[in-house]
Amino acid sequence: MRTNILSNIFKYAGLFLVTATAVSCGGKGKKTAQEIAAAPASYPTEVVSPQRVVLENSYPVTLKGQEDIEIRPRIDGFIKNIYIDEGAVVKKGQRLFEIDSPSAVEGVTSARAAVTSSQSDLATAELNVERMRPLAEKNIISTVQLETYENQYRAAQAAVAQAQSSLSQAQATLGWTTVTSPVDGVAGTIPYRQGSLVSSSDILTTVANTSNIFAYFSLNEKELLELLSSYTGTTQAEKIGNMPEVTLTLADGTVYGFKGRIETISGVLDTYTGSASLRAEFPNPAGILRSGMSGTLAIPTILENTILVPQKATFAQQDKTLIYKVQADSVVQSVIEVLPTPDGQSFAVTRGLQDGDRIVTDGVATLSNGKKIAIQN
Repeated sequence: MRTNILSNIFKYAGLFLVTATAVSCGGKGKKTAQEIAAAPASYPTEVVSPQRVVLENSYPVTLKGQEDIEIRPRIDGFIKNIYIDEGAVVKKGQRLFEIDSPSAVEGVTSARAAVTSSQSDLATAELNVERMRPLAEKNIISTVQLETYENQYRAAQAAVAQAQSSLSQAQATLGWTTVTSPVDGVAGTIPYRQGSLVSSSDILTTVANTSNIFAYFSLNEKELLELLSSYTGTTQAEKIGNMPEVTLTLADGTVYGFKGRIETISGVLDTYTGSASLRAEFPNPAGILRSGMSGTLAIPTILENTILVPQKATFAQQDKTLIYKVQADSVVQSVIEVLPTPDGQSFAVTRGLQDGDRIVTDGVATLSNGKKIAIQN
């Protein structure tokens, strides 16, 4: 019996030894919680390199037709007929309005009567000359008397010419009762209706030639100098010619389908605002753009050999923009100077990074200067 007890003791002792050994061997193959907590966190990184970057500067614009013409009556009278509606597309020479002007009609009638009267006087003067010339040739009357009749004849001729000129003027004035369009374009609002009394000071409507649209915008003195210095050329005209095409964004946020070009820059700055007026021209074949509309004009600026970084890789500290560079197994804060890109997702770095620098691209809110990280490509 004693032998059995000892046998059992040795058996259980051996089992304990094997179990302890197994546990000890198994622990060497796994990391402890402390070891896991002490390991550096993994962050996505990127090696930066220079590239071609296109930036945009945007400015509010007001659109105007190539020609915006105020249509006014040239005579006083009542509107008799209106031949168009607001917003109608009109052609050069097309009738727009008819003005009822009794004074213009009376002017033509009076002028015609004056022509008839002067022609009668001319005929009488001519008869007198023809009647007196033979008498003067026979010395029955003096040459002085003949010359007097001839002078009367010439005066009658002048009176006829003057009367005919007055008739032509009266007829032209009567023609003003029909108001026509001076250009091809689109009619604006019509504030007066049939029966309204109008004069030459009243605007009946406007006609805007919108085959091409002018976009007007302003730059302050600093912006203008920066714009001009960005392009080659010895004169302003050469610099304008070397400027790239510009883009127009309409009030609803849509980008206009045709690009335009900057055509003119005013030669004088406004003394009150200190700004210069610029004009860009856009084609408008479909008539989508209308005079008086507004929008935003974007001027592209091309930067060669510029580093582009995601905005989420940066953070702000006071008035500075910072980014984390990777050095060995740690990160270091670096101040950079940036310009925003049109997509709103990236920054063009103008200072603070070099070709080959590795930066942390995400999770910068959890980093601090000098923190060790594991690089995640």
